[in-house]
Amino acid sequence: MNLSSCVLVPTSSVTLLQVDHAVPMSDTYDSDVSSQTSNSMPSPAALSALPSRVARILAFVSICLGGAFGGLIGFALVDIQCSGNCATPEGLGILIGATLAAGGTAIVAVLVLRALGEWREISDRMETTS
Repeated sequence: MNLSSCVLVPTSSVTLLQVDHAVPMSDTYDSDVSSQTSNSMPSPAALSALPSRVARILAFVSICLGGAFGGLIGFALVDIQCSGNCATPEGLGILIGATLAAGGTAIVAVLVLRALGEWREISDRMETTS
């Protein structure tokens, strides 16, 4: 008995009921769908959810550079404002600046990689229809 086939019934004590999920037409439906989509889909080698290796490497390098520059900016902001022994505030400035900048750069990189994947999917679809 798995949890997906159970229903909780609110009573004074919690009980579980077995629910039957029998679908008699599922095999027929699956064979109909697979026969309809097999003619219109391009070969499996043409479709991939992964961006190219170069795009992933550039995204990684941009995140690292963004973090490094954010750390430099955080250090510089604390260094300008602090006098005397400032090792702890400078370290926190580096940490916070690098984290925020790398996080922001990572968000932009993920959005760019997703847009690149959608663009590639659309261009593959247009090539197969023409």
